[in-house]
Amino acid sequence: MSESSLLDRQELPRAQGGAAFSPLYQQIKALLLQSLDRGEWKPGEAIPSEHELAARYQVSQGTVRKAIDELAADNLLLRRQGKGTFVATHQEAKVRFRFLRLMPDDGKQRLSGSRILDCRRGKASAEIAALLDLKAGEGVVMLRRLLSFDGSPTILDDIWLPGALFQGLTVELLGRNRGPLYGLFEAEFGISMVRAEEKIRAVRAGQEEAALLNVSISDPLLEVERVSYTYGDRPVEVRRGLCLTEHFHYRNSLN
Repeated sequence: MSESSLLDRQELPRAQGGAAFSPLYQQIKALLLQSLDRGEWKPGEAIPSEHELAARYQVSQGTVRKAIDELAADNLLLRRQGKGTFVATHQEAKVRFRFLRLMPDDGKQRLSGSRILDCRRGKASAEIAALLDLKAGEGVVMLRRLLSFDGSPTILDDIWLPGALFQGLTVELLGRNRGPLYGLFEAEFGISMVRAEEKIRAVRAGQEEAALLNVSISDPLLEVERVSYTYGDRPVEVRRGLCLTEHFHYRNSLN
């Protein structure tokens, strides 16, 4: 019996309009993503060895290795020499800073600080609901956060999250958090941000934003609108950040 036929017993994702015809390693990748989505292996935990996964799916270790290589390239898994392969977590700098694109012009590391200005529940506007794949008026959690570098306010974030997924998110919980926000989402709510799409535009500071960022009204700011997705390409966060760029720049790598 071939490796392909052995996978017929697995619950593989189906393409629109019929069966999904894809290379075998892509099918294994899809099965691994299903396990990650279900929380079978938590962020920071080791996944089974390639030998164990090959036995589980009744395929060769080479097929499993190729699937894991792709997930590692996507920063969903992390290989550690001599230790195994682990589920990526935002507690790790390699993953955390993948989502932070504002860099100091001089390249020197800055001491960062985060202050939660607001955390409340409300109803999603039509625009936010569409971005989060919700119905207009569904419950959301709205956060406002001020990020500082070396004590200077630099980024003002407005964040919207689906209320049903973040029912226990409060100012008190956020105040106790000393790690990255995405790390808190992983640990407390089982939500992993695995990819994001961003839109960037130049805007002018309004009165409230100018006061919080210590700039003048109408000073130029960089607005970064981000929609973050968890497994299965499900949107779970909308974030609009207003950034000062006098001493910083937005950095991206095109591959």
